[in-house]
Amino acid sequence: MKKTLKTIQTILVGASLAASAVISSAHAQTWPEKPIRLINPFAPGGFGDTVARPLLDRLSQSLGQPIIVESHGGANGTLASNVVAKSPADGYTLLLANLGPIAISPALQPATTLDPLKNFVPITQLVSGPLILLVHPDVPANNLNELLELARKQPGKLSYGSVGAGSTTHLAGELLSQRAGIDWLHVPYKGAAPVITNLLGKQIDAGIVNISLAKSYVESGRLKPIAVTTLKRSAVMPEVPAIAELIPGFEVNPWWGLMAPIGTPPAVIARIQNETMRIIQLPEVAERFRQSGLEPEGTTAQAFDARIRGDLKQWQELAKTNKIIMD
Repeated sequence: MKKTLKTIQTILVGASLAASAVISSAHAQTWPEKPIRLINPFAPGGFGDTVARPLLDRLSQSLGQPIIVESHGGANGTLASNVVAKSPADGYTLLLANLGPIAISPALQPATTLDPLKNFVPITQLVSGPLILLVHPDVPANNLNELLELARKQPGKLSYGSVGAGSTTHLAGELLSQRAGIDWLHVPYKGAAPVITNLLGKQIDAGIVNISLAKSYVESGRLKPIAVTTLKRSAVMPEVPAIAELIPGFEVNPWWGLMAPIGTPPAVIARIQNETMRIIQLPEVAERFRQSGLEPEGTTAQAFDARIRGDLKQWQELAKTNKIIMD
């Protein structure tokens, strides 16, 4: 009797899974039947719009429905995550995901931030945005090794500016401190503009900002480039070495991607991924991203999932070892 009951249960589970697959496939064949919401975690006019703009018109045409961008800025981008996590998993609400709210905030503020692995499913990484370490021309260091030696000679005195506590630029400096064994002073600002201004004015010795914001200052000689934070050199400034050339494996590579609420039909995820990857590979789209200092990616969902898990682990370990706590 027990064996018969177990067989019946197995059959029922199998039938349920098969039915779910059929429903998912049927949903994907009719999806989308109405406009799609793309939730931007930051204010209008920022990098979120820069990422979305080259993509959305073509993706709307491919899917046959408009894609409406809704900005839900606040709480370091986590408000948008909450909006998407609470939305139906039907493919009509997507998250314009960013490294900060998806991998950094959960590492630094685990008690108040959603677990991205339990609440969202990755679709594709859209772009990455290299950071660059800069110094004022008067700083007596022309490369990373010289800058690190300068920091070691005067512990706690050499200063670097970031776009804010808990930002990728702040954590890039913290990771460099940990990996290179230096003690330097973090000076947080509210955005990249004051970092550049105070670096030019010599109120700080170094700064870490998005490479696109630094390009004109480097080309004019007003600021001196030291290194980029990506594993390899950036196509935006190929002459600037990567930190990883001196410190193997060093990488802080801010990214943007697409995610959906957990439970969104796999067939819908696959369709969005395939269409998006095709569009990102178009030469004119890739060039628009690069003009904004962004590197086009267009990864598989599996590769994006691995990126998120790797970043989560890195920032959790850094927060623990460097005792970084955000209120």
